[in-house]
Amino acid sequence: MRVHVIGCSGSFAGPESAASSYLIEQEDADGRVWRVLMDLGSGAFGPLQNVIDPADLDAVIISHLHPDHYLDLTGLEVFWAYHSRTDLGKLPIHAPAPLPERIAGVLGREGCIPDGVTTAPFEHLPLSDGDRFTIGPLEIETRAVMHPVEAYGFRITGGGVTLAYSGDTDACEALDELADGADLFLCEAGYIEGRDDRFSGVHLTGRRAGECAARAGVRHLALTHIPAWTDHEVPLAEAREVHSGQITMVRPMDILDV
Repeated sequence: MRVHVIGCSGSFAGPESAASSYLIEQEDADGRVWRVLMDLGSGAFGPLQNVIDPADLDAVIISHLHPDHYLDLTGLEVFWAYHSRTDLGKLPIHAPAPLPERIAGVLGREGCIPDGVTTAPFEHLPLSDGDRFTIGPLEIETRAVMHPVEAYGFRITGGGVTLAYSGDTDACEALDELADGADLFLCEAGYIEGRDDRFSGVHLTGRRAGECAARAGVRHLALTHIPAWTDHEVPLAEAREVHSGQITMVRPMDILDV
């Protein structure tokens, strides 16, 4: 399994990175490479096009409906609806149920069909806690995590390896279950111990991400979702204080082989 970091800036697009977006690639038994996009936050659709032709996407999964995780779906919808190719079909979008009306609200329309076309470009597939589904060779499990809005983390297995993705969350039992024994744990660390103690139930710190990784026995912890105003070395140091395994601070356009 290969993970391309399209964007990793926390809460909003930063000067050096778009907001959250990760492209997962997995080859099946016949040699066909499947491409699944996990989140497409503000500013991420542009750099995605430097990595693949978006027409090659097989599906999208969205962790939650904060703009830094879904907003650039509006650009992908335009791409899919008005593309010169007529064989694209509907792109499956696995996301919290309110997504279609959110997109319609942003674009100032009613319904799922863009202006000037006759069919919806996306097939909207609502998520719920404990869902299990497959996309090509990838098996995906969802768990509801702790965030102010409906939010999910993902556990994705393919090719004999497992990727766990926190989405946005504070520490919770569901996150520990998602991360259990994962080969790669892509985990947000948007807060800093001390600085952000007045907030709860929103984001992890580097320390809490490291504690989860240690409890879960993950092979590789990759920290992400760091806001532009935060020195990346701080959450990295916090995580290293409590987790002795491999830890990486991701950067835009990184490639993580699982």
